[in-house]
Amino acid sequence: MSVILLKSVCKSYLSGDGRLHVLKQTDLDIKKADFAVVAGPSGSGKSTLLNLIGGLDRPDSGLIEIDGVELSRLTDSKQAAFRNQKIGFVFQSFHLIPVLTAAENVAWPLYIKGVNRKQRMLRARELLSNFGLATHIDKQPDKLSGGQCQRVAIARALACEPQIVLADEPTANLDHKTSVEIMDLLCSLNKESDVTFLFSTHDQMVASYAKRHLYLEDGKLIENAVDAHIDEGVGCV
Repeated sequence: MSVILLKSVCKSYLSGDGRLHVLKQTDLDIKKADFAVVAGPSGSGKSTLLNLIGGLDRPDSGLIEIDGVELSRLTDSKQAAFRNQKIGFVFQSFHLIPVLTAAENVAWPLYIKGVNRKQRMLRARELLSNFGLATHIDKQPDKLSGGQCQRVAIARALACEPQIVLADEPTANLDHKTSVEIMDLLCSLNKESDVTFLFSTHDQMVASYAKRHLYLEDGKLIENAVDAHIDEGVGCV
């Protein structure tokens, strides 16, 4: 069954005196436990695509279904609740809340969901310990390295046990060693928990981990377009 399905999705924005057409009749079919990458240059629409899939934005036209539910049929409040239940987000700039500790940041989606404090903090501490951050649970983001902040962000994305994780340039602000560690972590989660991952990147090293390769070009997705540029022997397989 498709967990992410797009049919003829179009999205444009006002730009100067006209409209910028970012996505044009875009189709996409992502199955359960896929580990897929969307590559393409900066400004090609990768972030727009992920925001539409995550219900953070609405398309001009076309169908978007997540786990069989058509997003356009949901009100904003129901869409937010659905997103909190089904989808986790990992952003390139982390988007951690600076006044909260690492554990409190991870627990935030559970707070929104209405989970009591004892349970949500237990879940947060468990995730952070699994990600090697047991000694950093009570630290605020400004006391953590970039790699540690991204691990906190990934833990937060998984707090509600989502079926889908969307990652927008998850290693863009990290050095090569830390990027490899983050991608290894995402691969392990994909294998062990059957979490479906869709992430954007313009980094060939990051793209080399994917099972499926998509390229966003002129507003449309092309399957396997980047395979020829991926080094063999690397990947989430």
